[in-house]
Amino acid sequence: MDGGNEQRVAIKLCFKAGLSASETLILVQTACGNEAVNRSNAFRRNSRFRGGRELAEDDERGGRPKSTRTEVNIAAVADLVKNDRRVASRTIAEYLNTRKAVVLRILKVGLGKRKLCARFVPHSLTPERREDQAPSCQDIIAMADADKNVFNKIITGDETWCFACESETKRQNSEWVGETCPRPKKLKFQRPRIKTMLIIFLTFKA
Repeated sequence: MDGGNEQRVAIKLCFKAGLSASETLILVQTACGNEAVNRSNAFRRNSRFRGGRELAEDDERGGRPKSTRTEVNIAAVADLVKNDRRVASRTIAEYLNTRKAVVLRILKVGLGKRKLCARFVPHSLTPERREDQAPSCQDIIAMADADKNVFNKIITGDETWCFACESETKRQNSEWVGETCPRPKKLKFQRPRIKTMLIIFLTFKA
């Protein structure tokens, strides 16, 4: 019988004798010295016996998680990211029963992905609204060509709502994207109870 199994049997006998986990730990440490199990292991084994476990031996382990970057793993990671671009690398590692470092290498080297935080934008213009703004921009360019000081005569005003809280952070909206893909966007739109409107006017001053 190895030393570890002897201590497991001793912990079981102490439990059967009605000793607490703390009393069991003291006896095991006194008998085994530096080779005694630590506090967390002693309490965990005591809890197992208290829950009805009879065997003193440890359960068989399933082995070390897979750590190879196989074609199957690469395809699986690509499929998971395709279905949910916000999926966390830790979640993928748990799903594939592999290490997080392997998943990150597959994402960055094998698939050429990078995770970017969403970029806040004030509005999301539709194609129709972009087309409507084109003539206005052309008029401003024509005015600037005719009068070089036209921008000094313009008073600019804007207003915006300042909300008390943000439902999701930029980190929570980060996504796995390709090397040439644009950064994801997140609209600053929400309806909390507390909000304040800011109105700002700007003008040129020589």
